[in-house]
Amino acid sequence: MMQWFLAPLGYTFMQRGLLAALIVGVVCAVIGSYVVLRSMAYLGDALAHAILPGVAVAYLMGGNLTLGALVAAILVALGIGALSRQGTIKEDTAIGILFAAALSLGVALISSIRSYAVDLSHILFGNVLGVSDKDLILTALLGAVILLTILLLYRPFLVLSFDPVLATTLRLPRELLRNLLLVLLALAIVVSLQTVGVGLVAAMLVTPAATAYLLARRLPAMMALAALFGALSSVTGMYASYYLNVASGAAIVLTATAFFLLAFFLAPRKGVLWGWVHRLRRSD
Repeated sequence: MMQWFLAPLGYTFMQRGLLAALIVGVVCAVIGSYVVLRSMAYLGDALAHAILPGVAVAYLMGGNLTLGALVAAILVALGIGALSRQGTIKEDTAIGILFAAALSLGVALISSIRSYAVDLSHILFGNVLGVSDKDLILTALLGAVILLTILLLYRPFLVLSFDPVLATTLRLPRELLRNLLLVLLALAIVVSLQTVGVGLVAAMLVTPAATAYLLARRLPAMMALAALFGALSSVTGMYASYYLNVASGAAIVLTATAFFLLAFFLAPRKGVLWGWVHRLRRSD
């Protein structure tokens, strides 16, 4: 058993991949708690795909792809906030408009690159085993910024998420906090690119947090459980990827989904099985 556990750790690329996956699992799960509570899953998916034009421009200019993705994600996040600020256009409409525009621009730019299928495939599907020391440091720094900001602004974000009217009464800067949350979400998506890619990043934002939502009553407990499930999914998925020879990002997401299904059926008070037992007792 010990040999089974230690064998993958004998490879440096596996060590870096595990660390990167752990960081992504925890960071995405914590900010994903706000995504689930505020019903922002569609926004997370839209921002993930909206980074494509930034990646394409950075590639064409010979720049850093992660930096290009970061700039694009932040611009789209702030654009969504600006379009929906006045209330004339609802947030989901603004998301749909900018998501489609950014995705189309990204596809147009990428299609002009003859070798895009090879060079940019890791952006679309992730390549956690290709994480370099520089990538790992950048992932850790961005993850620390996200978690520290959430810790420092926990109470304002909490009020904004559960009672926007109270936030206005307390004279909290609602728009600033909302835009900051969008930027943090964009950062989390960029952090996840190397690990799970654009196609699966929304799952890492939503699935561990949704699992914790079924098991916890309060936000701190939900965040802690979400981080735990995110970390477990990352480690288990990486080992499954190593021994079953499957894509790492897909293995991580499928593991997180398995945890969610267990909670969906077995969670106290909110689980399907609990509901069946409760209805059976009431009928008796």
